[in-house]
Amino acid sequence: MTAQKICILGGSGFVGSHLAARLVEQGRQVTIATRRREQAKHLLPLPSVEVVETNIHDPQALKTLFAGHDAVINLVGILHGNRKTFEQVHAELPRKVVSACHAAGVTRLLHMSALGADVNSPSLYQRTKADGEAVVRAAEKTHQLHTTIFRPSVIFGPGDSFLNLFAQLLRLAPVVPLASGNTRFQPVYVGDVVRAFAQSVDDPATYGQTYSLCGPQVYSLADLVRLTAQTLGLKRAVIPLGQPASYLFAALMELKPGRKLMTRDNYYAALKDNVCPEGFPALFGNPTPLEAVIGYLKDANPRCNYRRFRQLARR
Repeated sequence: MTAQKICILGGSGFVGSHLAARLVEQGRQVTIATRRREQAKHLLPLPSVEVVETNIHDPQALKTLFAGHDAVINLVGILHGNRKTFEQVHAELPRKVVSACHAAGVTRLLHMSALGADVNSPSLYQRTKADGEAVVRAAEKTHQLHTTIFRPSVIFGPGDSFLNLFAQLLRLAPVVPLASGNTRFQPVYVGDVVRAFAQSVDDPATYGQTYSLCGPQVYSLADLVRLTAQTLGLKRAVIPLGQPASYLFAALMELKPGRKLMTRDNYYAALKDNVCPEGFPALFGNPTPLEAVIGYLKDANPRCNYRRFRQLARR
């Protein structure tokens, strides 16, 4: 059965926006759930996207939202928070999503987790991500849901909050002290992530499966920041900090008001390398090298995706 009508939770964010565009290209109807319509206005030019304002943490609202849909994709996640918010978003929300799918007659659920999800991790982010995975896996039997879980490493691409954040910092500072700078990552391109999601929607071979998504190359965090500086034509000194200094840096950044650069929970998550020894799943093709597309950092513009969506809509 082809999933023609798909609801995306977290669809107005970085990955969700790219995924919505990909699903529209496939000729599907996409519903984007958001707290405020303003957050998803960049998706309005897409011809078969409907933006719905709702509270996704309300079980009845979820049931109403999912009614009439063939599949649900949950991309909702947070990087910073306390125990309550991590549990609410990463564990309780998947439980509500599973129940609402069952109540609304939806039989297909794709779920975004994270590489490194582990119930024994010192990081609340990683522990609660693992809790969410357990809920989704159990739904295969308890709710007859066909589920697929994706566990990406850090995701890069136009509009990301990873390399673009470092690009902003590099433009401001000639010397960059880098907490957890020796931790290794295997960043994956957003286009490869959305391809895996979009390809899996109708593929029974992916039912009940969990896929780690990584790019073709492993880098230390310091290497990634240096590559960002090189791409931007900036000469910067990048200095990886040891563990004690990294912890202190994270603790200080936690006190900073507004957007957090790093927290102690991020430090705990970075104690273990974020890589995929098994490589990118062959089922989804070959992953895109970072160097092949990193030029997007030079042209970072919040309206770049808006222009692309208008082109898709032929406006």
